[in-house]
Amino acid sequence: MDSLSYKPVRELSALLVSRQLSARELLDACLAQIDRVNPVVNAIVTQDREGAYANADAIDARRAQGLPTSPLAGLPIAIKDLEPVKGMRTTMGSPIFKDWVPDFDTLMIERFRSHGLSILGKTNTPEFGLGSQTFNAVFGATKNPWDVTKTCGGSSGGAAVAVSTGMLPFADGSDMGGSLRNPANFCGTVGLRTSPGRVPTYPSLNLWGTLGVLGPIARTAEDAAWLLSVQAGDDPRVALGRCGDPTVFRQPLDRDFKGVRIGWSPTLGGLPVEKGVRDALEKSLKRFEAIGAVIEEAAPDLSIADDAFQAQRALHLVNSLGAHYRDKRHLLKDTAVWNIEQGLKLTGEQIAAAQTAQSKCFERMQRFLSRYDYFICPVNQVLPFDVTTPYPMTIDGVQLGNYLEWMKSACRITMTSHPAASAPVAFAANGLPVGMQIVGHYGAELEVLQLVHAVQLPLAERMPSL
Repeated sequence: MDSLSYKPVRELSALLVSRQLSARELLDACLAQIDRVNPVVNAIVTQDREGAYANADAIDARRAQGLPTSPLAGLPIAIKDLEPVKGMRTTMGSPIFKDWVPDFDTLMIERFRSHGLSILGKTNTPEFGLGSQTFNAVFGATKNPWDVTKTCGGSSGGAAVAVSTGMLPFADGSDMGGSLRNPANFCGTVGLRTSPGRVPTYPSLNLWGTLGVLGPIARTAEDAAWLLSVQAGDDPRVALGRCGDPTVFRQPLDRDFKGVRIGWSPTLGGLPVEKGVRDALEKSLKRFEAIGAVIEEAAPDLSIADDAFQAQRALHLVNSLGAHYRDKRHLLKDTAVWNIEQGLKLTGEQIAAAQTAQSKCFERMQRFLSRYDYFICPVNQVLPFDVTTPYPMTIDGVQLGNYLEWMKSACRITMTSHPAASAPVAFAANGLPVGMQIVGHYGAELEVLQLVHAVQLPLAERMPSL
């Protein structure tokens, strides 16, 4: 059963549909891997084995009777602990919600259930998903499987570690300032930030919001695409996005990249980047050249994104956490309090300027991608740091101002609203994974996944030896 832990999702689906493998047997294999690895890394923080087995048995019974099932039915998944799941403890990584059991499913969970996925638990996240280092006062820290003294990134850190180590075939995540891309980068997996509206979010406090999106995290581009085929799709309750047929994401990702033009920036317009990151990504360019792509050093000017992102994020937190700040401030971590207070200080003029800057970022990326097919740059400006360090305060000798500034390479891309993935393409000299951030045309998630598929390192090289 151990070999099942790292089988591609397409193969697992074929085995399940043909009944060469039962959903119960696959769940057995994943839970055995969880029992072996999770105590070391602390990625899956809540489990519902009884519910997962009940679903697996129901799927097996349907298939035995010849009844129709989704190609993904019976595949196990655990849900990021920011996403409410009916009847399952959902803490948001916060003492405020440490005992909360929702009485509803979100739209995405409804889709997972309708496709027959076996929901076995929740994956760890920072408090309210704030900060790209996965630790909280409820469950503690999640550790990087390549070096358990290092952080796995975040905020979808538990998800990235769970798929990296074969505990799950794939997992869901969310991304505002890099929360799908950063942990994928640190753990050697694929994380895809989708275009706003590609994966509908409901319920939501702001149906017009574009900063936070949902997406997949998986070991390979194809596995991520298969999960996206369930996450994506139209829903009348959602204001943004008309997604079309999501089953296109289950088609093969192979394509010809000869002559495709790619703009490449090692610093995304002059940001400080650790030498270990720069060196690894420079070496990885040969993977892009090997498929026939033409690489040119060029970047859109996204410097206006920095202040605008921080303003937009702070405003979002006033909306989402303002009531908790007023009533239970003592239960919020210091960075959450600081970030909410930054939002409360914003003037109407500052908010308007941030909105204008976001529009300009979108337009600048659009113009850039009229000359290039893709843009590539670092996901993170640093290598995985000590798991006891909340966030870096210097990069390459440059002093940083707050807990968000080490993530600018991801936040700048967020402000363009274009889809972006972390592609596992390299290892640093210290043996830790380094991902390349691949940005595509607006709404072109399939094309982004195709390039990730073409350049990702073989999975055999990306299996941490825990």
